[in-house]
Order: sequence, then C-alpha cells, then structure tokens
Amino acid sequence: MSGRGRLALCAALATLAAACALLPLVDPATWLLQAALLLAGQTLVGAAARRVPLARALTVAVQVLVSLMMLTLFFARDEALGGMIPGPAVLEEFQRLLGQGGHDVGRYAIPAPVTDGIRLMLVGGVLVIGLLVDALAVTFRSAAPAGLPLLALYSVAAGLARDGAAWPWFLCAAGGYLLLLLAEGRERLSQWGRVFTDRGRPGAPPPQPGSVEGPAMAPVRTGRRIGALSLGLALVVPAVLPSMGSGLLDAARNGSGGVGENGGTVSAVNPLVALQDSLNQAEDRTALTYTTSTRDTQEMYLRIVALDQFDGASWKPSERRIDAVPDPLPSPPGLSPDVATERVRSTVVAADWYAQNWLPMPYPASRVNIGGAWRFEPEGRTLVGDRGETTRGARYVVESLMVQPTERQLRRAADPPDPVAEEYTKVPESLPSVVRGTAQRVTRGATNAYERAVRLQDWFASEGGFTYDTRVRAGSGSAAIANFLEQKEGFCVHFAFSMAAMARTLGIPARVAVGFTPGTAGANGQMAVGLKDAHAWPELYFEGVGWTRFEPTPTRGSPPAYAQPDTPDPSENPAEQLPDRGESSEPTPAPSESDDCTSAEKRLDPECGQAAPAPDSGGTDDGAPVGRIAGVTALALLVLGVPLLPMLWRRRLRARRLGGRGGPSPGADPGGAVLAAWRELVDTGWDYGVVPEDSATPRKTAERIARIGDLDQEATEAAYRVALVVERVLYAPGRQAGTDVRTDVLGVSGALRDAAPRGLRLRALLLPPSSIRVIWKVTGRLAQLRERWTTALRVRFAK
Repeated sequence: MSGRGRLALCAALATLAAACALLPLVDPATWLLQAALLLAGQTLVGAAARRVPLARALTVAVQVLVSLMMLTLFFARDEALGGMIPGPAVLEEFQRLLGQGGHDVGRYAIPAPVTDGIRLMLVGGVLVIGLLVDALAVTFRSAAPAGLPLLALYSVAAGLARDGAAWPWFLCAAGGYLLLLLAEGRERLSQWGRVFTDRGRPGAPPPQPGSVEGPAMAPVRTGRRIGALSLGLALVVPAVLPSMGSGLLDAARNGSGGVGENGGTVSAVNPLVALQDSLNQAEDRTALTYTTSTRDTQEMYLRIVALDQFDGASWKPSERRIDAVPDPLPSPPGLSPDVATERVRSTVVAADWYAQNWLPMPYPASRVNIGGAWRFEPEGRTLVGDRGETTRGARYVVESLMVQPTERQLRRAADPPDPVAEEYTKVPESLPSVVRGTAQRVTRGATNAYERAVRLQDWFASEGGFTYDTRVRAGSGSAAIANFLEQKEGFCVHFAFSMAAMARTLGIPARVAVGFTPGTAGANGQMAVGLKDAHAWPELYFEGVGWTRFEPTPTRGSPPAYAQPDTPDPSENPAEQLPDRGESSEPTPAPSESDDCTSAEKRLDPECGQAAPAPDSGGTDDGAPVGRIAGVTALALLVLGVPLLPMLWRRRLRARRLGGRGGPSPGADPGGAVLAAWRELVDTGWDYGVVPEDSATPRKTAERIARIGDLDQEATEAAYRVALVVERVLYAPGRQAGTDVRTDVLGVSGALRDAAPRGLRLRALLLPPSSIRVIWKVTGRLAQLRERWTTALRVRFAK
C-alpha cells in the first residue's frame, strides 16, 4: 500500500474511532456499520481522485458529491432520480429528516432510539467529519489540524453523555488521532530518502533509498513513545493532583464522596436520568425484595430521596447536615397524635447488582437496623452511604409508620409554620406565568389547601388529557414544566415536578420524592420491586399530618385513600337508593358520560365514563384508512401474483394451443392446430425435464419424451401418433387434413406428470422452464423493432 493510501485508511479509522464515543447516546448501534460503509466509499473515491490526479479542490468536490449520492441512496431514494441522483425533493426530505431528528433528540432520553432523523444526523455527521479529516490529512497533507474535527466529534458525545464520555471512548478517539499522526510521519519520512545514522543493527542489510525500515524507523519509534507518554500524562496527572479535579478519572478516584465520622454535609446527584433509564429498561430486573407486616401493601412506597430545592433550572436535594443514624429516629415533623397511624415492620433485601448510595425505605421510618457506614439526613429523613457505602447486597429492617389521615383532618389543617412555608413555597422568578395561571384556573372555587391539592392531582391524573410516555426527555426546569403543560405528555417526573411547582404557587409547601412503587406480590408473600417500579411523586405539607403523598401520574401507582374525596366512606353506611317509579330499570343501549366513575377509576382507565359511540354512527374517524387498506391489498396481490405469473402464462398458452375443451374452433386451419398441439407437447416435456432439441425430428423428439419421461406403453404410443400426424402435416405434399391430436397430447401430459417426482411436478407447475419463451419473444420483438428503426434512419439520412 502506498503512503497516501495508508494515510487515507488511517484517517477513516481515526474518524470511526472518534465516532465510537457516540455509541452510548443511542441504541442500537447498527448506525455505526452504515456510517463505516459510507465512510469507506468516501475514502475510496478520494483515493481514486488523487490517483488520477485531480486538483485538490476538485478532489474534495468529488467526495462531497459522492457522499451526497450515497446519503440519498440510503435515506431518500424514493425522491431521487434513479434512486441516487439528488434533486430539490431530496433536499426537502433531508430537511424533514433533520427536523425530525432534532425533535427526537429533545424528546428522548439517553440512550435514544435510532429513528430515521437521528440516524441521518449521526451518519451524516460522521461523513462530514470524515471528509474534513481526509481533506486536511491526506489531500492537503496536514494531519495535525485534522485533530480539530475529531475533537469536535468527541466533544459532542462528551457534552451529550450523562456523565461525559467514558474514558475508554477517550482512549479510542485519542488512539485514532495518534495513529493518524504516525501514519503521516511515516509517509513524510518515506519521501526524505535514507536517514543516515551511526546506529544500525549488526549484520542487517543496508537500507534502500526511500525506505522507512531499519534506521529510518527510529524517528517513528520516537514519535510513538512521545504520543504514548503524552496520552499517559493526560490521564494520570488529573488523577494524582487533587487541585486539578474533574479529570477523566476523577469519578473513579473519588467514588461517592465521604463525610467525617462526626458528621458533615451531603449533596446528592440528581437521580432523574437514572430513574428514566430504569423505566426504559428492556428487562425489568428485580432490585429489591421485602416482606412486611402490613396487609395494605399499596401504601408501601419505598422512598429514596426528597428533592426540595427548585431554582428554575432543576429540582434537586438541598445540601444538608448529616449525622450518625439515631435509634430510634426523631418523630416525623408536623405529625399530630390525633392522626391514626399503623406501625409497620419490613425486611428489605437489595440485589447484589443494585448499588444505590441512598437507602430505599418506607416514609416515615422510625427505626432502621442496617450495618455499614450509613448516615442520617434529618430534614428528608433519608439514609445516605458514607465512604462509598451502597445498597449492593444489603439486608436491613425498617420500622415505619403508615399515616392514615382523614379527609376532615386534611381540610381543617392549620397554616404551616413560617420556616416551612418560607422554604417550601419558593418558586424562581424564571417560572413562566402559565404555571401559576394554570394552577389558579384548575383550583378555582376550592376553599382550602386540601381541595386545591386534590384538584391538581385529579387534573393531572384524569381530567387534563395528559398522556404517560417514558420516552419524553427528562427535564425539571421551568421551561420543561411549561412545555409539559403545553404538550401534555411525559412520565412521573414531569407530573410530580409540575404538581409540586403549581402547589407552591398556591402557597402549599411541596417537594418531590423519588423512589419505588410497592412492587409485585409473589406466591410466598414476598414483594418484588423491579427497575420499572422506579417512580417520583409529590409530597405536600399539611400541619398536623406532615409530609403527605399525592399521586398525579396516570396508570402509575395508586392514589391514597385520603386523596379521593369522592370515594364513599364505608363507616357512614349510606342507605341504598331506590329508583323512582318513573325511572326504568332497563339498561340504556349506549351509556353517556357518567359521574359514577371516581377520579381514581378515571386515572386507571381513561375511557371510564366516556360516551360510547352509537352503533350506526357514520363517523369514520376510528375506521381503518381506505388508502392504507388499498395499498396493503395491492402490495399483497403484487407479492402473491408475481411468483404465479409463469404458471398463469403456461395455463393461458396451453388453453390457446389446445383450443379449450371443445377442440379447435370451427374454420381454423387443421394443420396449424396440429402444430400448436405439437408445440404444447414439446413444452410440456421441457417442463418435466426433457429439454427440446431443435435439430431432432418429430419421431426422435417423441422417442426422447417417452424415454426420459419414463412413459408407459399407452402414453408412448400416443406420443408417436402425434409425431406421425405432425410429419404428415409438415412433409406430405398438398394440404393435409389435420387430426384431432388434443386427446393424445393431454394423455401424454398426464403421464409425464404422474411419472415425475414431487419436486419436479411442483417446479413444472409453479416455475415451468418453457416460460422462458416469453422472454425470447419479447427480446425478439425488441430486436425487430430496433432493426426496423435502424433501417428507417439509414434510409432517411441516405437521402
């Protein structure tokens, strides 16, 4: 391989190595194979253009054109001329796909699905970077500046990744760039000729002029050492110097952070992205199992952390003072002795793979028995691991209270204390006015904080027209909340953040809890909590009750009993209502929207209470699209019909040759009917493996059909009779009267079919070899037409 060819190959490899940093952003990674294929084509075109040789600018232009044609073939072939030649329609399609890709990037969480728009952005971006690297390093022979587009590609991946690009991807991208530099050095070195040096290997043959082997490799080896040393310093120095934090290995070095034995502070990492990733897992892995003393497992939400600080950019936990875990834990803030509670004892076991530095447990916990370095954060009543302590394989026992307030207690709750109201009703100035305005509109007419909270919950869960979708991009800032209220689609974090923010605008202290729903009960009475049970919900403060859970997310979790004011109280035992005399007891044929559905039922079943359409309604909104049905039908007919064309053509031709059931039509040429029947017999033999010979006589042909087709005596005699009739028609003087040979031809055909094996019979039926005559006929007519036009043109130009 020439020096430039090697350099072009290294440029393509360096681009792919940097593109590998994008792999964690999307799933699946099949787009990289497509990008590699197109990048290889782009590199080969550049190598061919330089070999011609073309001018540098023209080489780049040819690569741009070919790259555009390849993208057209893969992404917009239906709008292109010939499937590859781009035009205005192709550019419009690219614009549409790029717009769709931009929307999908903002809509989906990492790893995002590879939609058509995202695939075009990835593959097209790699091709653009590859073109720049190839042009700088190979066409313009300057590999060092080619690191800038490679750095840009890596920076995009590092900026979009959740915690920055992982160090293996950095090594991959850096290794590709070093490979490119070494290839350029070797290519330049080969043009200098022999490098004179006194250091040679004893007994080695003298290097040839222009060779890069032997002593000439010393500078290359030196370059490798320098590159490896530079890369090592870039990785090691940030790890060993504390003053240069946030290095590539900083996360691995620091772990989860630590606090002193006598206390300290903790500021948790925002868990939202991890929550969304858990919900979007293909497999619902069990993270926790637990047994509990309560029968009401619907209230066993396992709370991890409380997000109580809202600065307009995000919801996050405040930096709090933490201490050793007390035994027992302090009483829950704001809980009055008048509120009924149930003491619950739960034993929780975490999976060996589940490593979480916040301890999942019911709220409010009163005692926790767990080993290891755990610390207590009083405000959120959470336990956080110290010095890298996690839940991996942990087994612990939690005693907690199940608070059971009544609707009356919540309605009559006093105003919250000033410190609580001041801290937990703060909203940023950047919060759009639509949030406050929507909250006031939804709660219009409510007379207390409890009614406002329930109306907000029911509006999100059943009445506001919201859709649950875990693929929507996670966001907790002011803009994300306003966008959620407009688009009305999201998952639990959007519902929890929006309701908490709206509650704060109404003067109700609010925060967001992140954890797990109760999970699924097993046959042995054990509860299993999977990754897809990850959840977020709002907690609102009511004096006398404390922090109280609400459930605004549709189809997730279960609303607590105290948050369902329209549910009848069983203690009241209302009298059964009897229908009036004028009312009919017959069921109505089509139910209308009813008030019999509670807010909880509407949340679990959005169609509850909705009017059913009349049976004879003429609306077609729910019907299948006529165009789609027609298209699918046409496609099915095409798929089924094309393979059957040879069989249909043979049936049609056989009927024409044999004249149908009644034989030849009156007035037809008897000799022509005999010859047509003979051609049918020959073609039938061909379909069953007797290839015709144009030079054979009719008797020889009949003999071959009888022998190869393994015909019995009767069928053999019928074949010879047909051959004799054909000879009289062809060779006897004068006009010969034809004989009806149709019966003999049908008899021979049936005998061939009976004697043939099953596979041959199937081939003769579905794909008869004699159907090739159609192609011969078409090509023959085209040849005649071409010859006719050629003759006409010659005569015209001769004049």
